Amino acid sequence: MDADLQVLGRAVKQAQYRQHRALDSALGEVGTTLAQWDALRAISGRPGASARELAAVTFQSEQAFGALVGRLAAQGLVERRPGHGRRIEHRLTPAGEQTLAAGHQVSQKVLEECFSPLPSADRATLLGLLRRLNEEAPPPTA
Repeated sequence: MDADLQVLGRAVKQAQYRQHRALDSALGEVGTTLAQWDALRAISGRPGASARELAAVTFQSEQAFGALVGRLAAQGLVERRPGHGRRIEHRLTPAGEQTLAAGHQVSQKVLEECFSPLPSADRATLLGLLRRLNEEAPPPTA
């Protein structure tokens, strides 16, 4: 029996929405938002990366990421330095590292709760299916 694709798409979106709301709310307790924490994760994992690269891995436009990283820099969480050519490189400050670490602790608890209805084997199956879908799906059209 094939699942109704509309129902399947909505179920994926509903799970994502519930997870994002829970994460954003909990991350507020450590002084950040989901978008900010995600940017900190991306910068931490790619020190010296350009705004274009970081925007892509955080699913944002370059303009939106630029505004976000500007706010993070104003908060003392990120520093931007000139790189090669016109490239601006991004790095976390010690305060950014602390916020990132606090966010990791919060997110672990939230994600454990979000996925608690699924036993470990089902989580592994879901992850495998989502990875396969993301690797094999054609790129979205504009």
